[in-house]
Amino acid sequence: MKNQKVRLNKYIASCGFCSRRKADEYIQAGKVRVNGVVITELGFIISTKDRVMIGNEIIKPKPLTYIRYYKPAGYITTMDDEKDRKTIYDILPEEVQNLKPVGRLDKDSTGLLILTNDGDFINELSHPSVKVPKVYRVTAQGKLNLNDLVVMEKGIEIEPNQIAYAYARIIEFEGKNTVLEMVLYQGLNRQIRKMLDFLGHPVISLKRTSMGPVDLQGLKKGQFKYLKPKQVQQIKNYLKKLSKENT
Repeated sequence: MKNQKVRLNKYIASCGFCSRRKADEYIQAGKVRVNGVVITELGFIISTKDRVMIGNEIIKPKPLTYIRYYKPAGYITTMDDEKDRKTIYDILPEEVQNLKPVGRLDKDSTGLLILTNDGDFINELSHPSVKVPKVYRVTAQGKLNLNDLVVMEKGIEIEPNQIAYAYARIIEFEGKNTVLEMVLYQGLNRQIRKMLDFLGHPVISLKRTSMGPVDLQGLKKGQFKYLKPKQVQQIKNYLKKLSKENT
């Protein structure tokens, strides 16, 4: 990065440490130092040659990396786990161990994860106001009907004061079970499983097939592929368009 003037929060985000919004929280909390001086002013301008620290960590620019990954079942989507369960970082190669996921998939779920060290990108892609569609292929116990689909679209209270919505269509029936395509615009914890439990049709299998314009094409379980700069720009353009449509 050439020597230039830049907002402190933008610099922190461009280094892949966190999003600009989170950087503002660190600044307001007095956790950011520039050349040894604690900075609490939002919008503070620095030179990219200044020495920035959060806690004891020096914040330096890193190449921004983006991958799409086909998560297999049996692993949780977190960097550290207090219960010592297996995580995706136990099987991802070292070269992408520093990347954080955009959203999560629970242990038993499979499918698409996007991982990156671009904090702003994570925030934009996962922010509820942008409403990025996430598509899932779900097999549920029993035979759902049209009324079940209507109930999900109107909303189900999966936790006290927490209403979950989903758009769903029946793809086919497999014996006594139902295969669905479900589209979510929220990111609530175990949302699909709780909705289908409420309807009396527990999930047998759940796979995320796409997030916005990104899908699983060309990936096998456990594989990842780097997103090229052109693909990343296409996603950012898509997010800008969605953001305008939802304001």
